[in-house]
Amino acid sequence: MTSHSPDLNVARRAAELHRAGDETVDVLVIGGGITGVGVALDAAARGLSVTLLEAEDLAFGTSRFSSKLVHGGLRYLATGDVATAKESAFERHLLMTRIAPHLIRPLGQLLPFATGVTARQRAAGTIGMAMGDLLRMRARTPSRFLPPPRVVSALTAQRLVPSLSPAGLRGGMLSYDGQLVDDARLVITVARTAASLGACILTRVRALELRRDGATVEDVQTGERLDVRARAVINATGVWAGSLDESITVRPSRGTHIVLDAADLGDPSAALTIPHEDSISRYVFALPQQDGRVIVGLTDEDAPGPVPRVAEATEGDIAFLLANLNRVLSAPITRAQVRGSFAGLRPLVDTGATSTADISRRHLVSVSERGFVNVLGGKLTTYRRMAEDAVDLAVATAGLDAGPSGTAFLRLTDTAVAVTLDVDHGPVPRAVIEFAVRSEGAMTAEDVLDRRTRVGLLDAHRECQRQPVESAVAEILSTLS
Repeated sequence: MTSHSPDLNVARRAAELHRAGDETVDVLVIGGGITGVGVALDAAARGLSVTLLEAEDLAFGTSRFSSKLVHGGLRYLATGDVATAKESAFERHLLMTRIAPHLIRPLGQLLPFATGVTARQRAAGTIGMAMGDLLRMRARTPSRFLPPPRVVSALTAQRLVPSLSPAGLRGGMLSYDGQLVDDARLVITVARTAASLGACILTRVRALELRRDGATVEDVQTGERLDVRARAVINATGVWAGSLDESITVRPSRGTHIVLDAADLGDPSAALTIPHEDSISRYVFALPQQDGRVIVGLTDEDAPGPVPRVAEATEGDIAFLLANLNRVLSAPITRAQVRGSFAGLRPLVDTGATSTADISRRHLVSVSERGFVNVLGGKLTTYRRMAEDAVDLAVATAGLDAGPSGTAFLRLTDTAVAVTLDVDHGPVPRAVIEFAVRSEGAMTAEDVLDRRTRVGLLDAHRECQRQPVESAVAEILSTLS
């Protein structure tokens, strides 16, 4: 297989966009989130020619607004969806041991046996964690990657999460899951790996109409329209899938997180797992990050109406997360201590369920009436399997000459370490901006602040960094044009 540079930048984009109207590729992928870049990688790894189009920037939508976990599906076990839990555990195993061990670390998760957690919830959580460990062993994930769960004392629980209320604390159950360095970082890395195998990754190119044999598209920067021809087309646009195929009914579910200073929770070294009141299958997680922050999430709320360009957290969502978190803390976290918030829309397939929480997280792959493949639903952890299924169907439908997927054994390219939120005392390093623009396809200050780093998770940080980053990006772009 021919090796190519993994680097994405405006010079490569210009050359590949110029060729896009003249060539017929094997697979055209629409959407630059984790599913779309996963599809591009899977197809390119099979030796197929691939072009991916993204209307905005890589990881612009839902993929950057997750809990940043590669998880084994504890919630799905609690609802009896063993198949989804098994799939999650197996894909987690591949990601942690083969595909992206450089992007994932084990994270302890503590279910506190506290006053705010009922005996039924403690029992259900303990059983669920034990069953989850059986799935870990079945997936053959070694304990050095994910230690088995264990009961811990009140003293240990308090040491792991110092902000826990000691009143009525009877220890807890400690289990482990995988935590991403960053979800947007995973998307960028998958895209660069696909590019290293010859895939054309074109951002700021919007698909206006899909067909069995290609698409009418528009260069967002110039307004120029062109036809891109392909033997197979895959729609991986998530919550926007219905805008390209009117037969799809997507039911967006809003998942909200808030950002806190870790110091306000006593600098925890493990995550808190807090059951919703009167529930044994839904949880709020307080997840320590590697940058002195804790993200707390998440909600699962219907988000009807037009799909916004960027979803926003509501005050109701924020209040809900704080109320559940505060049930187990010695000193409640106030609204004034919330440093930031973010929300993503899950692209769930409408099944007529009363609540989005009741809709299966299994993904859907199908052929539209117009002959292109749709892939949606699912979750970040199982992106590779979603991509494999989508390419399998595209290959079969279009009669492409390609073997089976090989991405289960393909390690993602190494990448620069992300700068996240820890920039309180200085600017984003010039080297980070250089790498983002020259090698990761960043074209604006927002690309750097919101998706190549996570500075933009806090509005105050974004605003103080915007002008110097904008100037640096413009200067670097001028040398590439």
